[in-house]
Amino acid sequence: MVGPFDYFVVFAEMRTGSNFLEANLNAFDSFECHGEAFNPHFIGNPNRDHILGVTRSMREAAPAELIARIKSHSQGLGGFRFFHDHDARAFEICLADPRCAKIVLTRNPAESYVSWKIAQQTGQWKLTNVKRRKPGKARFDAAEFDRHVTELQAFQMRILHGLQTTGQTAFYLAYEDLGDLDVINGLARFLGSREQLDRLDGALKIQNPGALTEKVTNPKEMERALSRPDRFNLTRTPNFEPRRGPAVPAHAAGLHAPLLYMPVPGGPVTEVRGWLAGLDDVTPEDLRTGFNQKDLRRWKRQSPGHRSFTVLRHPVARVHTVFCTRILHPGPNALPEIRKTLRNFYKLPIPARGPGESYDRDAHRAAFVAFLDFLRMNLSGQTGVRVDAGWATQEAVLQGMAQVLLPDMIVRDAEMEAYLPALAMQVGYPAAGPPGTPGPDVPFPLAEIYDQDIEDRVAAIYHRDYVMFGFGPWRG
Repeated sequence: MVGPFDYFVVFAEMRTGSNFLEANLNAFDSFECHGEAFNPHFIGNPNRDHILGVTRSMREAAPAELIARIKSHSQGLGGFRFFHDHDARAFEICLADPRCAKIVLTRNPAESYVSWKIAQQTGQWKLTNVKRRKPGKARFDAAEFDRHVTELQAFQMRILHGLQTTGQTAFYLAYEDLGDLDVINGLARFLGSREQLDRLDGALKIQNPGALTEKVTNPKEMERALSRPDRFNLTRTPNFEPRRGPAVPAHAAGLHAPLLYMPVPGGPVTEVRGWLAGLDDVTPEDLRTGFNQKDLRRWKRQSPGHRSFTVLRHPVARVHTVFCTRILHPGPNALPEIRKTLRNFYKLPIPARGPGESYDRDAHRAAFVAFLDFLRMNLSGQTGVRVDAGWATQEAVLQGMAQVLLPDMIVRDAEMEAYLPALAMQVGYPAAGPPGTPGPDVPFPLAEIYDQDIEDRVAAIYHRDYVMFGFGPWRG
């Protein structure tokens, strides 16, 4: 491949996502990444004895020879991963070489440290099947962490100084960027390739999702050691959820009323559409839908004084409705392939033909809890099943909308009775009444199985929604 570079190096550290980055680089025909080529304890990876014919002993004698072989014999643009404790001779060679592309991958040091400690404890350094995940917690050692951060900072400063003094630049990646297909394709363009991926590698799974304080046995000691303010985002839950599109075709505008409803899947969509249609005494089928972005801009120009809005639903009620309508009952509203996978692979205890006489309240609660267990893995990026819009976080749905249009008003479902008539009044419909309320879920209403355990499970999955939108416990 002819381009600006002869080879590349990924400057990273353990537990920064470098394996995942390498897997995606190797998904391009244009690149071949050879692992940790200069790890002092092995060559490439622990199961290899050479890279392109260069053995470990040959590499020790002449590290430049391995770099030359990677440049000349790789399938496409060759490269390797390099950590702070790898062969310093190779570091000096590639850092000074402007024909070597530099990729700098970083991660929150507290997260990488805790992930490293957990991997040491469990012996699990990669995860390809979430069923084989080995759970564990680390003990935070303040002195060891200080050494860890000092080493990382010193290495990053060496890289930065080397780039500055030689007039080079690097492609910087954060751990959270690794799940962004556009960023990975942008990296390919930086490396000189026009090839683009359609999807990211799905083999490797995230091993330890969740807030950092959940991963250690001594969170209070960790917090004291790191002090305030929260320099390392200890309470932040890493967001591995895929970004969503704006879903403009699903928007619904009144036939005459200058109101635009931007539905959140899993919310009270039927009730709000019915209310919007009722403002002009028409049916929901008469609403204006199927917009593209050009149509939407035209509608806004032609509707002076327009208002856009969306309605959020409490996460517990929303996810239970989605479970009942799209997973539990087979039929036109269901997700048949996902339903099949949940039954056969994730062993979700739902009947093949839907709930019958033997499917009682206890069976329903057990099935719903199993679905919640799946959702926690799914939204953390630990499954191969797509994150459906019906159970995506409402925060992600709104972020997708914001790519094209921000709603003027965000209403919680418990507040529809007051706020939607007031919204209609603003656009000339003073007699508007409240929308209807969703009926009970079938076969069992949420109230019949709801308890604190379910609330806690949902709150853990949808922590971002609870914080972002101020949801409290579900009240029925």
